[in-house]
Amino acid sequence: MNISTDIKSVTYLKSKAADLLKQINETGRPVVITQNGEPRAVLQDPKSYDNMRNAIGILKLLSQGEEDIKNGRSKLQKDVFERMEKSLRGK
Repeated sequence: MNISTDIKSVTYLKSKAADLLKQINETGRPVVITQNGEPRAVLQDPKSYDNMRNAIGILKLLSQGEEDIKNGRSKLQKDVFERMEKSLRGK
């Protein structure tokens, strides 16, 4: 993040929205919007937003899996596959 180009005031957003959107989509970097000198929002291009959401989802699944392993809520892959094969053969 380039502090001089990636932090803008809400006043700048109001007057230069098209330029700001062009910058965000060209650079792929988010822009922090401030109001009264305080950060209030982050503008981000859709592709980067989707990538971030997907990464957070994967990290959440990993965290849940680690918790399951720690608490003994897991099974060996071999056992799961054997059970599936038996179930499929029975049909």
